[in-house]
Amino acid sequence: MKVLAVDTSALVATVAVTEDNKLLGEYILNHRKTHSQKLMPMIEEVLESLEIKPQDIDVYAASSGPGSFTGLRIGITTVKALAYALKKPVVSVPTLDALAYNVPVTDSLICPIMDARNDQVFTGIYEWDGKCQSRLADNMAVHISELIKIIKEKNIKTVFVGDAVELHSRLLKNELGDMCMFAPPNLLVQRASSVAFLAYERALSGNLESSFDM
Repeated sequence: MKVLAVDTSALVATVAVTEDNKLLGEYILNHRKTHSQKLMPMIEEVLESLEIKPQDIDVYAASSGPGSFTGLRIGITTVKALAYALKKPVVSVPTLDALAYNVPVTDSLICPIMDARNDQVFTGIYEWDGKCQSRLADNMAVHISELIKIIKEKNIKTVFVGDAVELHSRLLKNELGDMCMFAPPNLLVQRASSVAFLAYERALSGNLESSFDM
């Protein structure tokens, strides 16, 4: 099953194509929020480099938020238009689920954090259970100090991932000490490959949508 996925929920614009459990190609651009100008050329370049036609894609996927309203609208609208034109199903993947999926299998908790301004973060708490990753609580928007309180109460080593790490890493380290770790730079921001692999899992489970539902 070939999946084409995009994530435009933040500054990063990223496109990936996967086939079953194999990553075929990924394009990540972390330079200014010009998704309306860059996204389609990125999709076209990835497909052309892989010698894949749009109609060869089985499932189209996009991150569904939280994140930048304008960025999400561009990514979702692009995916819906392609899926509609080609009569293909779509899968929406929560942005925080995909960010958490960036972090490899670990015994630690995983906490994606996205900047929501004014020291607020979009966040969630996840863990690996065998080969699957599960969300331990509903995603939320909270002040960074409230999130620190939640992690302290859990008293489990936690890996933080997401664009808000750069903003709050010093505070997190000062408050949480050895309970706090950060994902490496190459895994810190949104990656369309994580959206694609989660979309593939959802598609195998029959969780497909039409371009009108997304």
